[in-house]
Amino acid sequence: MTNAVAVTLLTGFLGAGKTTLLNHFLRHHADASVAILENEFGAANIDGALLEGGSGVSVVELSNGCVCCSVRGEFRTALADLLVRRAAGELRFERLIVETTGLADPAPIIQTFFVEEELRDALRLDAVITLVDCEHIGRQLDEHPVAAAQIGFADRILLTKTDRVDGATREAAIARVHGINPKAQILDIVQGECPAECWLDLDAFSLSDELALSSGLRIVRAGQQGFEAFRPLSARPRSWQDAISAHLFEGGELDLKQIGAFMEQCIELHGNDMLRYKGVLAIAGESRRLIVQGVHRVAGFDYGSPWEETPPQSRLVIIGRYLPVEALRAGFARTQA
Repeated sequence: MTNAVAVTLLTGFLGAGKTTLLNHFLRHHADASVAILENEFGAANIDGALLEGGSGVSVVELSNGCVCCSVRGEFRTALADLLVRRAAGELRFERLIVETTGLADPAPIIQTFFVEEELRDALRLDAVITLVDCEHIGRQLDEHPVAAAQIGFADRILLTKTDRVDGATREAAIARVHGINPKAQILDIVQGECPAECWLDLDAFSLSDELALSSGLRIVRAGQQGFEAFRPLSARPRSWQDAISAHLFEGGELDLKQIGAFMEQCIELHGNDMLRYKGVLAIAGESRRLIVQGVHRVAGFDYGSPWEETPPQSRLVIIGRYLPVEALRAGFARTQA
């Protein structure tokens, strides 16, 4: 796995600015050794022609519809073909960026990198980056469930077009996005101007000890960055009852068998509706943190570093839709040692 190619999944609804972000990256990294897998909904790929890549950039286009509908076919074949051509020396790239169509659900795309044996050792999914159009996200969330799914799966959210809206619209967009996914850090960017280190090489799918919830957003302007704490709105729009939302479960030391059974039951009964979940858990009689992370029914468990806090605190975040939250809270409470 040490030689696996890092893959960044770039998603976001139509017009959010994915191609603008890519072009900013390519203009400032002319020597980048990168392959970009482009997908366009329709017979002709327009976005691929708009990329400003140099000689080190390889652009591969999929024009047979949304990659999430082709995951067992063309998408998987395209990834395998990229690896064959790389091994043969026809293509040279050290990272892969997959830009999905704005209509794509990220779930089957993400799962491809974990369930396809011929791909998972050669490709390492680094992070899911979701661009959010501040000007139109309210309506998109109201009318298109996939927009919420794209936010829910994100490891980092890039908020675009904030320069085109008033303060109230911006605050409403930030609060609604954060309500769907409080785990992902939010960056406010303009015209795709976002340093590469803010969205590449995040290693978001490693079983790390960290489980931080975002308390504010970073403002990125002309190479400088600032921080703005989240401010609660005095009133929420009536349309804010998004199907996808995040739920935090907290407790002390847990019984290993009980929490194992709880997670197995969650995945069995609700795996299809659990978009992303991560926990850093304290297990009775165990000095190390138990790390759990998953996407739908694909989950990983491992022990991390020893606890330093006394007493240790278990935390589990589940981002999902239509979950029986109160029943889950009761079940989680029963896992206490």
